[in-house]
Amino acid sequence: MISAKAVFLNYDQEALDAAYDQGMYAANRDQLVARAARRSDIARQFLGEPLRLPYGSTANEKLDIYRTAQPNAPICVFIHGGAWRNGSARDHAYGAEMLVHAGAHLVVPDFDNVVEAGGNLFVMADQVRRAVAWTYRNAMQQFGGDVSRLYVSGRSSGAHLGGVVAITDWQSDFGLPADAVKGYLLTSGMYDLRGPRLSKRSSYVKFTDEMEEVLSPQRHIEKIVAQIVLVYGSHETPEFQRQTCDFYAALRKVGKRAELILAEGYNHFEVAETIADRYGPAGRALLAQMELAGSL
Repeated sequence: MISAKAVFLNYDQEALDAAYDQGMYAANRDQLVARAARRSDIARQFLGEPLRLPYGSTANEKLDIYRTAQPNAPICVFIHGGAWRNGSARDHAYGAEMLVHAGAHLVVPDFDNVVEAGGNLFVMADQVRRAVAWTYRNAMQQFGGDVSRLYVSGRSSGAHLGGVVAITDWQSDFGLPADAVKGYLLTSGMYDLRGPRLSKRSSYVKFTDEMEEVLSPQRHIEKIVAQIVLVYGSHETPEFQRQTCDFYAALRKVGKRAELILAEGYNHFEVAETIADRYGPAGRALLAQMELAGSL
């Protein structure tokens, strides 16, 4: 019997496609996606509707701001996931109640999905970077946030975009301090695009050599200046586990500040929702990074 040809590492095409398809490793995916949207609705029932403001000129360039009553509070910008092609700010507000009551503002930007962007991840990267820059420039005036304590979090493809934000040259590109963002919490992300490019995700992302190189955070670690906390579940797909561990190892090899958290017993979607739980793997790590651990 002739074995299938490896197309990436030790994966044949079928195995690689499965390793970038969460549904193959999380049978409860649809239930958890629906639950996240429902938990976001419930958060708004208790917190009220967010302040929604534009950070750019296009229809999707708006962000939702969930405000705490604490003065001079830190800020978390959360970048949602959805395989680059799904999701909205409104359905990813499930962490708002925990963060607001812990004494932090939560900012959740909308941005084009990759289909709307014509398959171009550069469009999405530019939008999330501008959303973070807008938050830095406008937080104090618009909602009383402390820009000296600005953090970025992301999950799944949003963690990839969060990694892209982490390699931003804030001084050169936006005229902001080099350390405008004080830390990143990235959950279940992709940090090198070679694997995704060779997988079936290339059916809707128009990967190019430039895109793969420029938007692979692991290849630009020298640009990272803030702490990065990486969280992943023990029931993630093998590629999402490898991507996280490889990125952590690369960060530590060159002396960058990094922490790796393995969430035992969680799949891709289960670990993501723990950002709403102050005692969950992601929520606890975020509060600690933002120096709000006293609220535990």
